[in-house]
Amino acid sequence: MTTSAVAYATDKQNQQRFLDELKDLIRIPSVSTLPQHKGDVQRAAQFIADDLKRMGMENVAIIPTAGHPLVYADWMHASGKPTALCYGHYDVQPPDPLEEWVTPPFEPTIRNGNLHARGAVDDKGQMHMHLKALESLLQAGHGKLPVNVKVLIEGEEEVGGESIAKFVKENSEKLRSDFALISDTEMFAPDLPTLNVGLRGLIYTEIEAQGAKIDLHSGQYGGVAPNPFFALCQIISRLKDENGLIQIPHIYDKVRKPGEAELTAWASLPFDEKSYRENEIGSKELTGEPGLTVQERTWSRPTLEVHGMPGGFTGAGAKTVIPARAVAKVSMRIVPDMKPDEVVTLYTDFVMSLAPKGVVVKVRVLSMGEPSIIPTDNRFIKAATEALKDVFHKETVFIRSGGSIPIVAEFQKHLNIPSVMMGFGLPDDNLHAPNEKFHIANYYRGIESIVRFLERLGA
Repeated sequence: MTTSAVAYATDKQNQQRFLDELKDLIRIPSVSTLPQHKGDVQRAAQFIADDLKRMGMENVAIIPTAGHPLVYADWMHASGKPTALCYGHYDVQPPDPLEEWVTPPFEPTIRNGNLHARGAVDDKGQMHMHLKALESLLQAGHGKLPVNVKVLIEGEEEVGGESIAKFVKENSEKLRSDFALISDTEMFAPDLPTLNVGLRGLIYTEIEAQGAKIDLHSGQYGGVAPNPFFALCQIISRLKDENGLIQIPHIYDKVRKPGEAELTAWASLPFDEKSYRENEIGSKELTGEPGLTVQERTWSRPTLEVHGMPGGFTGAGAKTVIPARAVAKVSMRIVPDMKPDEVVTLYTDFVMSLAPKGVVVKVRVLSMGEPSIIPTDNRFIKAATEALKDVFHKETVFIRSGGSIPIVAEFQKHLNIPSVMMGFGLPDDNLHAPNEKFHIANYYRGIESIVRFLERLGA
């Protein structure tokens, strides 16, 4: 008796095994930004490569890079059918602060139908949906897929993705495809099928202020020695005004405004601003540009944020020191048609112009990624919406994201292909925060949706 791919993917025993395998992957603490986890990142890559080989994918390879390795595989025997490039990442954010986790971050735990762990939804769980969808199709097809597939999974997405960007640029022929499938985004609301069609770009920087040549006693030298923390405070306080408007000259010159049709679609989405403020953000007020909706502010406007100011004395008790050096980590999210290089120049020039006397200021760019807008008038988006409707029994909504997936712009630039961003996370999944989770029902529906999507393209 032949089992269909959907039947295989939705079989209860298979679903339990899929989940158990995902838990094993999550238990590997593949934190890409911490050197002590380099071996764990390698182990995660090997785990994925072994699974791809076992299910029947071909040309499986762990590709070394200047940073963490890429995992590649393909199956290219569907003559005349389109080629999908399945992308994901297996690296994760650090779990800090550990004391805020209800259960250990790398011991996946089920609570209220959710899988709680670092990487559960970003992106191990969603990337794993691709693997299990391919396994289901290969099993039902007796080793054959309905379309051609290339798989490219990276281990540096959480630290800028420089290695994969270089690989895509240098291997455009090897990666030639018709579209990319990416599951690293979220649904707008529970049970509402969603395709993401826009991303903000990211520029991540450090501003360093150097005052004296060494740390100084604040009693002996306070009042005459420059304090680099005050210098940073003075600079940062002038980067935005009280309404959230960035004060860098000409920063808004190339901001592309969303069209009326898109704004109308956003206004029709099921959204409760009070619930959003209280339950997702947990603050007394929302901030940002007046006169714009939450969606406009987070999806179509540039932002500037401060993430930390390491330096000086932060231990228990008191130490009266004027630090010689202080650093602020500052990022900007940029939107179409802003160019990262141009924005960096405007930002750097403005920061340097604000440097107080007695302090040497430097700006370092740690990573850059371009914004992207995905056209929706192609057969891949159409097939995706139909597959999602088969599973969710609802029409798909198109949204943008305030976040950044740098590889989308790289695929557009070097491979000239659209991306289908079919994500199954939820807005309250705590990405990058303690108690990250993935709704298990969405994990299973994601596998089924991808199976149906690739079958539709191959029909």
